[in-house]
Amino acid sequence: MLEIIGKEIVDSAIKVHMALGPGLLESAYEVCLSYELATRGFRVDRQLPLPVTYYEVVLEAGYRLDLVVDSSVVIELKSVEHVLPIHEAQLLSYMRLGDYRLGYLLNFNTRRMKDGIKRMVNQL
Repeated sequence: MLEIIGKEIVDSAIKVHMALGPGLLESAYEVCLSYELATRGFRVDRQLPLPVTYYEVVLEAGYRLDLVVDSSVVIELKSVEHVLPIHEAQLLSYMRLGDYRLGYLLNFNTRRMKDGIKRMVNQL
């Protein structure tokens, strides 16, 4: 099931990028990608709060997941010149904190969307 969701995320990201192109704010891509995935029948949560559990205490630390598809796949959106290792670390940390197995780092500030897609797996 995760692979089906992942394929639809990639297809949807490419469709959104073809329609909007690069250079917009992350929030524009977020709302359009959320809409596109919803039209494909997925439940999409936007800006989902992600607490930190510290020694069995759940603390609100201000983290928010850009998109979560069907409660199982995390999408971190960027619109930057270059994806940095810190962006990848951010997604992996979110995946570990939320116990998600699959995530996508999508950078919409690229000429071709396929160059802005990074699939990441949390080994749990």
